[in-house]
Amino acid sequence: MYRDRAWWVYQPLDSSAMHEAARQLLGKHDFSAFRAAGCQASSAVREIKSIAVRKDGDWLTLSITANAFLQHMVRNIAGTLAAIGLGEQDVEWVTAVLASEDRKAGGIAAPPHGLTLVAVDYPATFKIPDAVNYSSPAAGC
Repeated sequence: MYRDRAWWVYQPLDSSAMHEAARQLLGKHDFSAFRAAGCQASSAVREIKSIAVRKDGDWLTLSITANAFLQHMVRNIAGTLAAIGLGEQDVEWVTAVLASEDRKAGGIAAPPHGLTLVAVDYPATFKIPDAVNYSSPAAGC
């Protein structure tokens, strides 16, 4: 049922190690090591405001809130954290990957299965209206 809707990693993952490693990405950094080769952003500096790896039974959830994302940034972070969760790398490796500013230094890109954009928050200065509830009769649908 979840085929193409989640990344199935066949071995057990250490969610605690992954969470500890993820926390090292908090703050404003140059995320060049986590961007796609074809990323067209003029700057790789982004700010991760929150990041967490949570375990619920056999499921792991990676949640990231940032001021913006680079192409494949979340997929590359997930792949790097998976290598740590599998015990292939230690928790501090994520800091070395980040400092390298080299995409080849990190883990694989996780597949896009299960990647979900939950929300986009724009500054009030853009005057973008709140989301419309299309299931509401008042929405005119």
